[in-house]
Amino acid sequence: MDGALERFRLPLRASLYEPGDEVGHVYFPVDAVISVVTVMRDGEHIEALTIGREGVIGAGALLDTTPVSQFTFCQVGGDAYRMGLQRFGELCGTSHALRALIQRYLGAQIDVMAQSIACNRLHHVGERCARWILMTHDRVGRDDFTLTHESLAAMLGVRRAGVSVAAERLQRLGAIRYRRGRVSVADRAVLEREACECYGAISDSYTRRRLPAG
Repeated sequence: MDGALERFRLPLRASLYEPGDEVGHVYFPVDAVISVVTVMRDGEHIEALTIGREGVIGAGALLDTTPVSQFTFCQVGGDAYRMGLQRFGELCGTSHALRALIQRYLGAQIDVMAQSIACNRLHHVGERCARWILMTHDRVGRDDFTLTHESLAAMLGVRRAGVSVAAERLQRLGAIRYRRGRVSVADRAVLEREACECYGAISDSYTRRRLPAG
């Protein structure tokens, strides 16, 4: 794309956008995982979207140029590509295939957010924990990645103690190994069995639009 893409390393917890920011760049994760979270007045927050190599961050600014309202940061460190929003808009304007792909992806994001709302309300923390680990496993492309109980609890909007109990159960079942803030997926089949139906529903949303789920 005529040198418009810049590859760089996204460190853990790096901020991409904060509430009130205007989008200047779009990001394409390679093996980083990005979290989009809604922050309440008291500081409590919960994840609205998980984005990895299946997606792009910031493309919605082509449809709505108002400042962002959510906090977007790197949950699992890794590589990503970056492109200026203006150049990205020019490419979408000249390439029907790219524009159609981005539109399908943004449509899938709406489905994912709707599914996440239902999941957060109806499913217990153990199921949601397994779902989140599966989604992250899909996106990083490796079995081992950084994940603390504190950060997972914040993403799920639950107490750390609940995540600790859920992670310990997954470890006893042989689904994962957990040591010093790092998770290793040991048996994906067990992890899928323990996850709620939302993992499959989210994957199906991408598949229906002929998009990779991770």
